[in-house]
Amino acid sequence: MTSHDVVNRCRRIFGERRVGHAGTLDPAASGVLPVCVGPATRLDPYLTGHDKAYRATVAFGASTDTDDAQGAVVKESDVPAEAWSERFARGVLNEFVGASNQLPPAYSAIKVGGKKACDAARAGVVIDLAPRPIVVYAAELLAVREVAFQGRTLLAWDVAFEVSKGTYIRSLARDIGIAVGCASTLAGLERTRVGALGLENCVTLEALEEAGVRAALDPVDLLGFRLLFARDDAARRIGNGGALDPRGLELFCPPDRGFDEMCACTSGIAPSCKPLEDGERISVVESNKLAAIYAYDQEKGRLKADCVFRTGVIRGCYL
Repeated sequence: MTSHDVVNRCRRIFGERRVGHAGTLDPAASGVLPVCVGPATRLDPYLTGHDKAYRATVAFGASTDTDDAQGAVVKESDVPAEAWSERFARGVLNEFVGASNQLPPAYSAIKVGGKKACDAARAGVVIDLAPRPIVVYAAELLAVREVAFQGRTLLAWDVAFEVSKGTYIRSLARDIGIAVGCASTLAGLERTRVGALGLENCVTLEALEEAGVRAALDPVDLLGFRLLFARDDAARRIGNGGALDPRGLELFCPPDRGFDEMCACTSGIAPSCKPLEDGERISVVESNKLAAIYAYDQEKGRLKADCVFRTGVIRGCYL
């Protein structure tokens, strides 16, 4: 199932055409896929670009044309005996932690000359993709084991990765094999976190069919910005996208509670006296809805509208 398939399913569930996802998930992968519905689709720019976390299975002894289990095996090789050693595995993984330039897989959604690299690859056209800067924050070995892969039994490492936006785990699996000295591929992948959103905050599509809007998360929690409550004159100005003088406005820290608490009101907050920083975004709450997102312009000393929601975004109900 592709990310677009999930979006189409959500359109049917909610009876809403305005549905989008914040971060493509490979068809063979499972895990976290943030989905925005209705006015919340305008939150997409604030939800993409976050760091991500994955559980991956890197298999050794075979490589595929797509660098994952979806592709055809194009190379097989012997696997060095030391690859069975957890100590050796941790040493190899440690070499990948930090900033580097990564060559994306040939089968990727990157566009070159207006055409997706994956479409060109399927047509037999080779496109030269430029390396891209990435950061691997952590690469923790979870297990060394055998896995079944396209009729073969292969040595595999289960690894927990924490990475920056734009990192291809398929490319990491490919490059880890090069470091080990044999063919390799990504045999399994689960995304466990996107920004602040983790697996524990998610529901399956089957559960979503039952829950509907009750599965909605609180965007104020999810964004993690400081917030203010719009009342009276400020509420009218915000509705028209007018600038705000922050003097006299009380800011609050983000709600201090987990996503799984059964509450759509703003509880667990505390006043924040920290000075505003240039470009800092603020969530504006009115009538228990996210009414707008404002950004601070230090030069003019004003909060300016970054995004105003005409009908507001519901604060969510927790399963």
